Amino acid sequence: MALHRLFQLSALLRSAVSLTLRRNVGLSAVLFNRASDMDPVQKLFLDKIRDYNTKSKATGGIVDAGTTYQKNLSDEKTKLQRLYGAGDLTKFPDFQFQDPKFDEVVK
Repeated sequence: MALHRLFQLSALLRSAVSLTLRRNVGLSAVLFNRASDMDPVQKLFLDKIRDYNTKSKATGGIVDAGTTYQKNLSDEKTKLQRLYGAGDLTKFPDFQFQDPKFDEVVK
């Protein structure tokens, strides 16, 4: 019985240590990855992602899409509305299911 409790305590301790180590490794990775300490390629990559994020928020959509993209998007929306009805294509459809009515079978 004491051996069983020792194994349970050991497993609990192992789990707690594992969780603590995972948290500390995650925190230390964030602290060690400062912009000044980064690899130049990593820094360039992150700068480009941040730049794209800023541009996409400013334009409200895809960056540098152009008129051809906008025309194709409009044509596809028109095609979908013609095929599936004139509903709002930006909203997920609302499904309503009704339970089937079963006839009672009498023997």
